[in-house]
Amino acid sequence: MNDYFSVRMPEDQIHAISSIALAHLGDAVYELLVRTWLCVHGKATGRTLHRATVALVCAAKQAELSERLLPLLREEELDVFRRGRNANVHTIPHSADRATYQKATALEALFGWLYLKGEKERINALFAVMMEGYDVT
Repeated sequence: MNDYFSVRMPEDQIHAISSIALAHLGDAVYELLVRTWLCVHGKATGRTLHRATVALVCAAKQAELSERLLPLLREEELDVFRRGRNANVHTIPHSADRATYQKATALEALFGWLYLKGEKERINALFAVMMEGYDVT
């Protein structure tokens, strides 16, 4: 594999990846989406860009925004979300409680799974729903 921007792994290989590893990848996918969204929507200075990014990628905001997706998820996506939520996470940051962090991990696992499946359009559609009406200021 040479093009890591356009990954498309077989389902059996993706299924062999742990939920924690999917969340690890999904965290990066989500942060790239957030950073891109902020730049496109006018956050151009370093300080405000960084603060806005941190506000959107924290576990609490991820958990809150993921609520918008749950009614839209397909059964297979819900399975991945639940698998991510139930992952055995050993360390929880002080800024989040266990339930919030589990929901954020679930969202990240879903985005990592979709990324490895090559489902860029689905990721964009779900991210758009998450960001709908979000005020960038």
